[in-house]
Amino acid sequence: MKKIYENEKHGEERAYYGAKDTLFIAPVFDGEEDGESALKECSEIEVRNGVFNLRYPLWHCEEVLLDTCVLSETCRAPIWYTTDLNAHNLTVKGVKCLRECSDVVIRNSDIDSEEFGWKCSDVLLADVKLNSVYAFFASSDVRINNLTFTGKYSFQYVENAEISNSVLNTKDAFWHSKNVTVKDSVIEGEYLGWYSEGLTLINCTIKGTQPLCYCRKLNLVNCKMIDTDLSFEYSDVNADIDGSVLSVKNPLSGTIKASSYGQVILEGSVKKLSAKILTK
Repeated sequence: MKKIYENEKHGEERAYYGAKDTLFIAPVFDGEEDGESALKECSEIEVRNGVFNLRYPLWHCEEVLLDTCVLSETCRAPIWYTTDLNAHNLTVKGVKCLRECSDVVIRNSDIDSEEFGWKCSDVLLADVKLNSVYAFFASSDVRINNLTFTGKYSFQYVENAEISNSVLNTKDAFWHSKNVTVKDSVIEGEYLGWYSEGLTLINCTIKGTQPLCYCRKLNLVNCKMIDTDLSFEYSDVNADIDGSVLSVKNPLSGTIKASSYGQVILEGSVKKLSAKILTK
């Protein structure tokens, strides 16, 4: 039989360590005891309308449901080493949320967390606002829809990701990433996608300086490029661009098609260049 705790305050160390098949309704994890790891090593638990103010509450857990919960600024590193997490209507302020977790679904949430989503796998985000530094570092099998992202250094070393209908205001996004596809999205920042392999952008708007250099197997399909100077340096690229490009510099191989180019720079290369730069 499921255990139910309602409207209780929990401040002690490992308050419900190892709990199973348990429902927490409107709990507050706080108190002068300042105890850590309230729900460590738990399984089959639900937390509804909860407030988490203490550190490391959900580590090494399995089968977790979070509904309309607040993870405050003092709730440091709240979710690590956890599998089968289903969360919606979250408000997250604690740093280093979500690390080395798998089978994660987060919907309709507002997250402000430095170092969010490191080394995770099988993650789905939908209808989420995220502010972070180094978001999704070295994660794999990530699916995202309707994300509004603000921050720096996002999706570095990510593998096998799909992003759609999103707005990414970022810097150094997708560095060293592999097999990432972004559709119907806006990506604004600096130095997009350097050293990536298999990065595909479809119906995207790309803004910012020096994008998409040193890439392998780079594909752009019906994309717009705004204020993108010194693009594609030493990249293997096939790009179909809607409109003009501010400047292109020493693409390595492949084909680039655009309506016009502010400048094409083919000089000073230390590599043999074979790319075709065509005007539609």
